[in-house]
Amino acid sequence: MLHKTRGIVLRTINHRESSVICQIFTESFGLQSYIINGVKKNRAKIHINILQPLHLLDLVVYHKNSGGIQRVSEARQLPIFQSIPYDDKKRSLAIFITEVLQKCLKQQSADEPLFEYIYYAVSWLDSTTEVSSNFHLYFLLRLSKFMGFYPVLPAKENPAYFDLKEGIFCNFPPYHQFYLSDKETRQWINLMSSSFKDIYSLQISLQDRRILLDHILDYYALHIENFGNIKSHYILEEVFS
Repeated sequence: MLHKTRGIVLRTINHRESSVICQIFTESFGLQSYIINGVKKNRAKIHINILQPLHLLDLVVYHKNSGGIQRVSEARQLPIFQSIPYDDKKRSLAIFITEVLQKCLKQQSADEPLFEYIYYAVSWLDSTTEVSSNFHLYFLLRLSKFMGFYPVLPAKENPAYFDLKEGIFCNFPPYHQFYLSDKETRQWINLMSSSFKDIYSLQISLQDRRILLDHILDYYALHIENFGNIKSHYILEEVFS
């Protein structure tokens, strides 16, 4: 049976001479793997160029509830990217975000709020004229809300520490190494209180940004099983330095 759905490309793997297996996070079915034939041919119905990481697609797919590799009937890029493939900073961010999403997204069922957030964030990244060097920090902190471990902002008091392991703000350092200092906690709260429009005004130095990113990745590793190491953030350090 054919279904229409939007999708976000995460990974494309070569399969035989002219086919690929494409991992796509879909609005209707969650994370799915699709075999797409003939994408490398000159007159391909679905061309491999639209199957790059984070590309946003309108799809018509065959779907079997039994799982396994599914098939795509139609695919078109919508919206067509205007800047991500051509801007070094945005392209590096896309590589990094894709690597994180590959480790986070595992559910083979619809999660529309999560899908909408990622779709909106990628669209914002492509449409903004000047990318903020804080984009990835805000994106990851906000993403944790949809992954189920977003911290609760303190109501009135100004806590000195944030416990990465327990996911809570506190006034005394916990009895383990996974926590933020007073300065880092304030920056963390400022990020949490921002929006994609506001992150341009956040004053975070290059060194502080690197430290915060390491802490955010630690936070993910503590709360997502088998999260592992992220390698592409070293590319960001070079691009944004």
